[in-house]
Amino acid sequence: MNNPKELKYSADHEWVRVEGDKAVIGITDYAQLQLGDVVFVDLPSVGAAVVSGTGFSVIESVKAVSDIYSPVSGTVVEVNAALSDTPELINTDAYGQGWIAIIQLTHKEELDDLLDSEAYEKLAAEGGH
Repeated sequence: MNNPKELKYSADHEWVRVEGDKAVIGITDYAQLQLGDVVFVDLPSVGAAVVSGTGFSVIESVKAVSDIYSPVSGTVVEVNAALSDTPELINTDAYGQGWIAIIQLTHKEELDDLLDSEAYEKLAAEGGH
C-alpha cells in the first residue's frame, strides 16, 4: 500500500497535501482499492464552504457509492474537472492526477488532528476506522 510520507491522512481515508494556505484533497490508495473501479465522481462546487468531517463529494464505483468527507474546513477553490471524463484516475493515480479538490483553509490548526503516513498505515492495516 502506497502512503506518501509528506501527506496527512484522515481516519475516513482521505489524504491532504498542504500547499501554503491551501489543501489538495483526494482519497487514499487503500480507499480506492476498497472501492474497486471508480465510474463517477460527484465533484463539489467551486466556492462551496466545507466543514471538516462532513461530506463534500461522492464517488461511485462498481461496488458502492461512497461519501467523501472533507478532512479540513474552508472554501473549495478548485476541482479536478478531469475526473468528470476519466474518474478512473482515482484508481490509477490516487495521489497525483486523481486529486478531487483544493480547499482554501480557514482553520489550519485542523491539520494537527490528521494522521501521518505511519499512523494511517497502522489504521488501514487494522481494516479501516
